Amino acid sequence: MLALSRKKNEALIINNNIEVTILEVKGDQVKIGITAPKDVPVYRKEVYLQIQEANRAAVSVEGMEALKTLWGK
Repeated sequence: MLALSRKKNEALIINNNIEVTILEVKGDQVKIGITAPKDVPVYRKEVYLQIQEANRAAVSVEGMEALKTLWGK
């Protein structure tokens, strides 16, 4: 992991096309802005993990059985 120090209005660039800017710092909260191409998904980690879990469940045996039931096979 790379750890960087940034102040308000300072930014960092990821992969030449994603910019992360520190917008505000209040106590233990930091507000950031992310500029990225539209084809690059940006999620909060907890949402990303929920999506991953839902995807795993969808391709599980139970998920496949549910699809078969839906299709009437």
